[in-house]
Amino acid sequence: MSPTVNLIIQGALLGLGLAIMVGPIFIALMQTSIEKGGRAGLLVGLGIWISDVLFITITYYFINKIANVVNDSTFQHWMGMLGGFILMVFGISALVKKIEVIIDRPSFNAKSLFSFWSKGFLVNTVNPFTFVFWISIISTYVIKEKVTHYEATVFLTTILVVIIITDSLKVLLAKAIRKRLNERTITFLIKGAGLLLFLFGIALIVRTS
Repeated sequence: MSPTVNLIIQGALLGLGLAIMVGPIFIALMQTSIEKGGRAGLLVGLGIWISDVLFITITYYFINKIANVVNDSTFQHWMGMLGGFILMVFGISALVKKIEVIIDRPSFNAKSLFSFWSKGFLVNTVNPFTFVFWISIISTYVIKEKVTHYEATVFLTTILVVIIITDSLKVLLAKAIRKRLNERTITFLIKGAGLLLFLFGIALIVRTS
């Protein structure tokens, strides 16, 4: 087996492992898809994916400079506090706002489109796990193994492609579920997702304080 094929397999497995984890990113993606539909869910996903691309780029090119900063306890503390606070805000918002379930094709304006994108971007960016994941992956599989730039690109692109595909499948799944639920059940699921986001936020603050 060639090194490139091996890296593709490893990247695909890592991407799948990340995809099956149930965390705040998964909850935010499913919540938006059920409440607002597949288009909104994909915009949340787009925010997540762009955030990942930025993390990959920054980590790959500046790993030696940012590793010490990210591993610093003070940085982890304040990043965890900020991430927890933002997750709690999203959670409270879902819990207290009036849910308007639009079964037909919803209409969006530029402001709402940006809000969906920014939700995915923020939830992923302020999640300390994102830092830890990409730094660990690039340190272990790229820097330590001394792979070429081409091999690193293939490996990291494979992970990202698998994440995009699995996130899109989650959105499609949520869209399919949405069509088979009544308004009361959808409202219950959205409130439950909001509660989970709120609890994730509290757990993150407690863990980093």
